[in-house]
Amino acid sequence: MAKKEPEKWLKMEISAPAELMDALGNFLTETGAQGVFQETLEPQTAGDFPESVDEETLQAYFPQDARGEKRIIAVQKYMESLQEIFPGIRKPSLKTEVISDPDWGEQWKKYFKPIRVSNNIIVKPTWERYSPSSRDIVIEIDPGMAFGTGQHASTRMCMEAIEDIIMKDRSIKSWKVLDVGCGTGILGITAAKLGAQDVICVDIDKKAVEIARENAAINQVDDRLRFFNRDVTTISEPRNLIIANLTAKLLLTLSPHLTNLLLTDGYLIISGIIEQDTKSIEENFSVASFIQNKVITEKEWVCYVLRKKSATV
Repeated sequence: MAKKEPEKWLKMEISAPAELMDALGNFLTETGAQGVFQETLEPQTAGDFPESVDEETLQAYFPQDARGEKRIIAVQKYMESLQEIFPGIRKPSLKTEVISDPDWGEQWKKYFKPIRVSNNIIVKPTWERYSPSSRDIVIEIDPGMAFGTGQHASTRMCMEAIEDIIMKDRSIKSWKVLDVGCGTGILGITAAKLGAQDVICVDIDKKAVEIARENAAINQVDDRLRFFNRDVTTISEPRNLIIANLTAKLLLTLSPHLTNLLLTDGYLIISGIIEQDTKSIEENFSVASFIQNKVITEKEWVCYVLRKKSATV
């Protein structure tokens, strides 16, 4: 029997100031990275008052294929654009190498620890122990290669918004939720754990849908979630809560469809937006159909909570 060739991966390692980490991590994921991990470099100075070091590293793993060179060029151009936006900050540096069979499971376990994302919600990996208080809602995630662990600001802000809406708005008796680009399923699972009975999770990545389905079972909410490996534009069931943690470009493209799917007085949570894209998002989403209910920010990331206006007579 022929021995299976080991899978090869393109590893990119970026060293950069801490302020650029979220933007770089998001871009690497958009560019096709199937794992992005962040490390903080420890200060080197001994003594009680070490020098402040804001240097961090990102490691990203891409399938080694014909697109490798284009991906490297795209990342280099993006790093140059960041320097133009932030001229006072040192330019990030990039190292690349081709490696065989990184141990994905162990990589995730090294970087993914329990995290409190809001007053009541804790996200923890399945392999970590955590003793919850009586009010804690614990969401267990095994991320595999999907995006969504609660470590990223955009995910945390969406979870905070979901909690705020479902816990406070008692006028909606039955939540019909749509999680667009569900990744690990973390946002749909959050809605179900907070009481939503009808949650649709959709993602164009087949592997992500499989991972999300497994995570729903782990959290014992799989009876309330439905999963679809397809484009969200094929979904036609009206919803009163839609969560879309994507990119500004995708959100603008999907805006008409999401607006049509949302019931009157329903909520739309959109995130994955960086500050420089807020003008186009606000112009597109807030003009005719929506009232801006809340804006949540963390570093350069922005999350909008919008409510669909009642039709005027």
